[in-house]
Amino acid sequence: MKKVLWMLLSVMLLGSSCQQQGGKSSTKAPTRVKTQVVSPGMVDNAQTYVGMVEEREATAVSFTGMGIIKRMLVNEGQAVSKGQLIAEMDDTQARNILTGAEAQMTQANDALARYKMLHDNGSLPEVKWVEIQSKVAQAKSQLEVARKNLADCRLVAPVSGIIGKKLIGAGETALPSQAVVSILDISTVKVKVAVPEAEVGGINASTPTSIQVEAINGSYQGGQIEKGVQADALTHTYDIRINVANGNRKLLPGMVANVRFVSDGSQAIGSKMIPVTAVQKKADGSLFVWTVGKDSTAHRSTVTIGQTQGNYICVIEGLNIGDRVATEGYQKLSEGTKVFY
Repeated sequence: MKKVLWMLLSVMLLGSSCQQQGGKSSTKAPTRVKTQVVSPGMVDNAQTYVGMVEEREATAVSFTGMGIIKRMLVNEGQAVSKGQLIAEMDDTQARNILTGAEAQMTQANDALARYKMLHDNGSLPEVKWVEIQSKVAQAKSQLEVARKNLADCRLVAPVSGIIGKKLIGAGETALPSQAVVSILDISTVKVKVAVPEAEVGGINASTPTSIQVEAINGSYQGGQIEKGVQADALTHTYDIRINVANGNRKLLPGMVANVRFVSDGSQAIGSKMIPVTAVQKKADGSLFVWTVGKDSTAHRSTVTIGQTQGNYICVIEGLNIGDRVATEGYQKLSEGTKVFY
């Protein structure tokens, strides 16, 4: 009998010990994970194009006559105003011609005054009077031409802008209509890119653009777009020009720019962005992420994803901005696991 009681007591003590050990093993420490809060961002499905900055307008400035450049008064990159003197041509010959024209004008006026007295007295034939008037008109015309030729020895800026290139220097001979300098209007510039024919259809005059110019470490939002209608025969690309405000004149012709077009099918600003590595796949092919609630408990949340941008992906459904997502250490998680971060 004592032996039986002893065996029952031993069994009870063993069971109590196992329950205590089981209770200790059921209490798990929280799992450490790294998390990130879902943030708003912008995703677009457009490619980056390499473009070139161009001036809004270029004006070639030239003399109307031939002569030797006496002085150049501007340098490349210099800002000039409309009417500012740019260069002067040797005007010796023009001044001599003007002196001769002025003498002829004086002579013609004197003759007109003398013959007028005879005409008024009726002693001058009408034909002779008409001839004298014609000579006066001819002398006046020649004087005006001589004055214009002298004035044309001074080259002034027809528009305001920046001197792009000096094509002739002092001491060289300028020919009629030969460009001496070019004046660039860069108050607004254009960024020119070549877009493949398969992608040009998604671009219109008001398509938003983002422009990066590494040379000046600048970011710009593009304005109205000018869309070419004739493709390059070899590359099958169309020229697109984007107007960009350039009030500080930092953008200069020839600078390289990276251009992104935000197409109509792009996700708008405010899209929910999470790291790509946080998205997991279930056995049935559906996607999910591990979210951490306010009570520090892990939950499996099914998501629908959109476009990627770099290391981030847009979540269309399943998350809200401000939700906390596990980005590292989620391999050890199960539904309801306590975590700390």
